[in-house]
Amino acid sequence: MNRILLASAFLLAGLSTLCAAETPLPAAAAPLMKSPAVKLVEPHLHIARSNLAGHARIALTFDACMGQADERILSTLVRERIPATIFVTARWLKRNPAALAVFLQNPDLFELENHGENHIPAVDTPTLVYGIASAGSPQAVRQEVEGGAAAMLASGIPAPHWFRGSTAKYDLSAIGEIRAMGYRIAGYSVNGDGGSLLGAAITEKRIASAKDGDVVISHINQPTHAAGEGVAKALVDLKAKGTEFVRLDDVEDMGDDKTTE
Repeated sequence: MNRILLASAFLLAGLSTLCAAETPLPAAAAPLMKSPAVKLVEPHLHIARSNLAGHARIALTFDACMGQADERILSTLVRERIPATIFVTARWLKRNPAALAVFLQNPDLFELENHGENHIPAVDTPTLVYGIASAGSPQAVRQEVEGGAAAMLASGIPAPHWFRGSTAKYDLSAIGEIRAMGYRIAGYSVNGDGGSLLGAAITEKRIASAKDGDVVISHINQPTHAAGEGVAKALVDLKAKGTEFVRLDDVEDMGDDKTTE
């Protein structure tokens, strides 16, 4: 699907988390001309606050959808020893063995979690989300989740405990299905880079404004996008402010829409 049209769709939506510009529309979904009326939710997630003045606690989460690793972000995380939770797809893992090796060599920094097999929205009813065809059935949602986990295990990654679907949108029944599979579902509270489509300055400002207890979502798979520069700068900004960085499994969390109960 045309990258420019998809980018426009993201910006019009005003809230984009999904690096969907690289997600093809499955052939089976091609006849869908418009989205049926399906109630979708985009869950929020917060972590336990530090409640220490000048020492905000935040969780950095990054989606690795497709494409290549953004070395600007990855090198900053490693150099500054900043922990983060990375959500990887099976498709990204195939293309980025060197970055995966860095993740695995730094288990004190990186928690690797499940972003699905093919970067398909985890919605069990046929619809379009930002122009991307949803999984469309409970069986397809299960395949997206299980396929992502299988690829992680095959790559030497420990079994995942968290799942975040493409677009970060779900219907409530799919949330129940994924939770029944034993996963917590990772929402967020700060959209750092607008699906990697924002400029460097606004991305830096968004992430650097994170407050105690926030969960930040950004992308680590778009090395040619300006947003990555802003992400890297914001990480340094936050560290200089005395921020405590944690991974999702390090602290208690609170997600709405029954995503973590």
